[in-house]
Amino acid sequence: MNTAHAISSSAPNLAPANDKPNQYLAFRVGEQEYAIDILDVHEIRGHTPITVLPQTPGFVRGAMNLRGTIVPVYDVRDRFGLGSSEYHRFSVIIIVVAKGRQIGLLVDAVSDVVDLKPDQIKPPPEMGVTDGFVQALGRIEERLLIILDLPRIVA
Repeated sequence: MNTAHAISSSAPNLAPANDKPNQYLAFRVGEQEYAIDILDVHEIRGHTPITVLPQTPGFVRGAMNLRGTIVPVYDVRDRFGLGSSEYHRFSVIIIVVAKGRQIGLLVDAVSDVVDLKPDQIKPPPEMGVTDGFVQALGRIEERLLIILDLPRIVA
């Protein structure tokens, strides 16, 4: 087995042990760029009406009707403790499938789809604090993507 490209055991298996890249959807929240596995993405929606639901956590923006399915919408900025996002006609909702259900993630913008090879993915640095949302970091030249642990975000 070629261990030169194996990912550290502290990071989940993000890519096969060969040089074949995995694809990730990159998006922005504030000035920071994040990524999730493209296989978890169901679709990307522009401005869609959201119904506010009473007594839900602050990061739950509400729910939307997606072709007859009621989908909760999470404000990613608020989920990360960065304050609430402004929801306007340029907002983007990424519909993902996590833990067997559809969730909408309200983000500032979708950047692109990127290919990351195993040697471009590294575990997050030890910083003495556990931020359960970060799964790994992806490097593309000088660009650094925070690869998110989607099941923890939608927990």
